[in-house]
Amino acid sequence: MAETAADGRVLRGERNREAIVDALLALVAEGDPSPSSRAIAARAGVSLRTVFQHFDDIETLYGAVAQRQIERVWSNLDPLPPSDAPLEQRVDALVAQRAHLFEEIGPVRHAGPGALASSPALMRGLARSEAFLRRQVSETFAPELRDDADRIAAVDFASSWEAWEGLRRSSRRSVASASRILRLMLLALLGAA
Repeated sequence: MAETAADGRVLRGERNREAIVDALLALVAEGDPSPSSRAIAARAGVSLRTVFQHFDDIETLYGAVAQRQIERVWSNLDPLPPSDAPLEQRVDALVAQRAHLFEEIGPVRHAGPGALASSPALMRGLARSEAFLRRQVSETFAPELRDDADRIAAVDFASSWEAWEGLRRSSRRSVASASRILRLMLLALLGAA
């Protein structure tokens, strides 16, 4: 009987922890770049005390949020074709994947610049994501890039969040238009335009 009660407490604790992380992500995605602990607790449906029972400080919470965002977003990405697939097929797959990825993470990236700059946990999560995307470009287009560091950097930048953000927000392009432009840039950089 005591074991069942302990199991119930553990499960409830895990649910509360997940609810707190999800609450912070939701509040940030809705445009609140620095939600208060009270707002997080209210959204999660837990007490303020419960928030601090699960997370010693905001940095610990940001670390959990970064991990959740990585798990949630990256697990939904379709794998890219191998490097021996036709170039246009690889480019089209990368463009579709990046468009989906960047639209998915956009609300959090827009709301979080202040938090990003001040949070080592968020900076580590972002650095891991950027390293993955850079490695993905190097592997997917290895035959065309031939380990040329400048070409790798060019393709990496052209397919980056910053480039996508420039097309979507600064140039006010639709997802379809930004995707077509990204495709043109990649084909030109990879020597097939």
